[in-house]
Parts: sequence; C-alpha cells; structure tokens
Amino acid sequence: MIILKITNSSELVAAKLGRFLEMLTPDMLDHNAVENELIKQLVANLKAEGVKGELAAVSGLELQDGELRLQDGMKVRQHRQF
Repeated sequence: MIILKITNSSELVAAKLGRFLEMLTPDMLDHNAVENELIKQLVANLKAEGVKGELAAVSGLELQDGELRLQDGMKVRQHRQF
C-alpha cells in the first residue's frame, strides 16, 4: 500500500488558477480538487504502464511524523479501480 500526503494544495491551485481565485476557495476545496486531479492523472498513467489496482482518497487518516493516525469519521472520499 502506498500513502501520499499532499501538503501544498493551495499553492498548486494558486499556480494554476491565480492567487485571487485561490483566496476565494477554502483550503479543503483546494485539497479535494488537487486530489481529484492527481487521482485522474495517476490512474491514466498507471493504466498506460499496465499496472492494475485500486486508488482511494480517504478522509480521516493522517500521516504525521512517520505514523498513521485514524480520526473519527474516517471515510473513503473517492475510489477508482484500474
């Protein structure tokens, strides 16, 4: 299993859409938009390489100081099989 934590969602949105639009969107929306685009691109690239598997965006799971921490209300936000 691979876990990827995106820590610069707001900066990525600002670089793609501009600072003004980034200031109008909440951080959580930025994070979800970046995750959604990343999942779409990862699935396409992995499929092209012949990799089969599953990819999920999960809320309520935190990677902190090398440890995985589960929070109340953990849920799968998005799930893709490829």
